[in-house]
Amino acid sequence: MDTPSILSIQVGLPKQLGTEGAIDLMDRPWTTGFFKEPVTGAIYLGKNNLTGDGQADLILHGGTEKAVLAYAVKHYPQWRQELNLPDFPYGAFGENFTVSMQTEEDVCIGDIFAVGEARIQVSQPREPCWKLARRWRRKDLPKRVITSGRSGWYFRVLSEGLVESGLPLLLLERPLPQWSIARVNQAFYRGSEDVSKLASCPLLSPSWRQYFSRQLS
Repeated sequence: MDTPSILSIQVGLPKQLGTEGAIDLMDRPWTTGFFKEPVTGAIYLGKNNLTGDGQADLILHGGTEKAVLAYAVKHYPQWRQELNLPDFPYGAFGENFTVSMQTEEDVCIGDIFAVGEARIQVSQPREPCWKLARRWRRKDLPKRVITSGRSGWYFRVLSEGLVESGLPLLLLERPLPQWSIARVNQAFYRGSEDVSKLASCPLLSPSWRQYFSRQLS
């Protein structure tokens, strides 16, 4: 059986973009850490992020529950065709890890993986925001990500250490095989009888548990 691996690692620090007073809203000033570039060689993965990586909005992005964003390489050919962007690069969704052999159907909340020296755990799906639309000047892109289910997912870091592109993602534990990222997305965006169970799912990130709790009340 083939083992999932990291095909590419991307990092980037926040920067200011845009022009003051621009007529098109897409061209006005904004600050983002969305633009990430591939790195080669070993890079240190800490509790909050990879060395050289950062987020502009630390209220909605970053932190220990969203230390690493992963995205499935399997989705790229379809996006390239749908968006008519044949050179759509890895990292286009702002992800840190572009991964093989995994999609939202294959990864579950609480999964623990060994990668290099680090140990990482799946914490929640990725919820696309307006910055994805701004990055690619496609206002409907976040909605398309939601409806397609091609969201990506976040990892928390259980054990820090060096990681590197090309390394395998070795599954060590799967405590919640019933809670795939795809199933959690379904409950989040469309509602289901799963909402009450996810509100108390201990390995789901606190912010997502709180959202499901609010849905119940």
